[in-house]
Amino acid sequence: MTKHRTRWLMVLIFPGLFACNAETPPAVESVTVMAFNVQNLFDNSDDPDKYDETYLPLADKQNEAHIAGCNEIAVASWRDECLNLDWSDAAIDHKLDVLAQTIRQVNNGKGADIITMQEVENAFILDRLRTEKLADLGYLPAILIEGTDIRGIDVAILSKLPLAGEPQLHPLSLPDFPEREGDTRGVLQADFILPDGSLLTAFSVHFPAPFHPTAMRVAAYQHLVALLDALPADHHAFAAGDFNTTGTEDAREGLLDTYARPHWILAHDIGCNDCNGSYFYHGDNSWSFLDMILFRSARGAKTTAQIRGDSVRIANGYPAQVSENGTPERFRSDKGTGVSDHWPLTATIELAVKQ
Repeated sequence: MTKHRTRWLMVLIFPGLFACNAETPPAVESVTVMAFNVQNLFDNSDDPDKYDETYLPLADKQNEAHIAGCNEIAVASWRDECLNLDWSDAAIDHKLDVLAQTIRQVNNGKGADIITMQEVENAFILDRLRTEKLADLGYLPAILIEGTDIRGIDVAILSKLPLAGEPQLHPLSLPDFPEREGDTRGVLQADFILPDGSLLTAFSVHFPAPFHPTAMRVAAYQHLVALLDALPADHHAFAAGDFNTTGTEDAREGLLDTYARPHWILAHDIGCNDCNGSYFYHGDNSWSFLDMILFRSARGAKTTAQIRGDSVRIANGYPAQVSENGTPERFRSDKGTGVSDHWPLTATIELAVKQ
């Protein structure tokens, strides 16, 4: 057991050692959160400002301009998808269906209270998921602010909790890598009103991909910490999503020890002890927690909060999520298989209101 797990398990198992004596037990409520990279949730209409030509019906790809554009793509697998993927209405419906089944496995079929999502094209397609496949679960309209990623993928949030104000998208500035900023996403911030009236800030994140320099992910961590530090003291806060920090990179660079653990509690540090990770790299047969949930309780507030250690888990109980090798099964519309190349991570934030 790591020193990080030991430290926080002590808090969870022996809360009396760290709390003041009180005559009245606290009233406990909870909020379940999920981090879910949904792997290319696109509609099938061409956005002229984005490189989304891959996600069109095959019938719309039979023209010289489209074929010529696809043939300029250097990566063979991406080029093949651009030319041959049939992103039909039926393919979209199947994608929405398997995403919904994955969400419904959590919280006894009710889904998490707040879901941070990555790789969503727009609010329209996310609201289709909400209204067509999850209508009975009580999710409010999708939260998504269009960013500048050239692929057209954005970070988003689905929540059952009401907003306390207007959401904000905080772009990631990379002055040392200006030519790479088009392949990045900002941090989506939304403040929610909890059942007890206190406030919970959610940050939905999708850090620069592992093939980019480590310095870009360092900048993303620093950007997130600056947003955390700017919050009012009475806000509980969590950041969830795809941090794109591989186990190999973290072992080499110490990114989590330097830029995450001093500021946050990491959900998989205090639970999910038997979890391998949320993403599997086939090239070197290694697991990583690319997807994480980070939490910080409000400072000096009347409501205390913590992640319940036994609630932290990988949500991979839906059979379509798992390959025959026991790894995440990416969505393949041509075969009608898979869900996403990432498994969602879930955790419950427990609120204790002093009486």
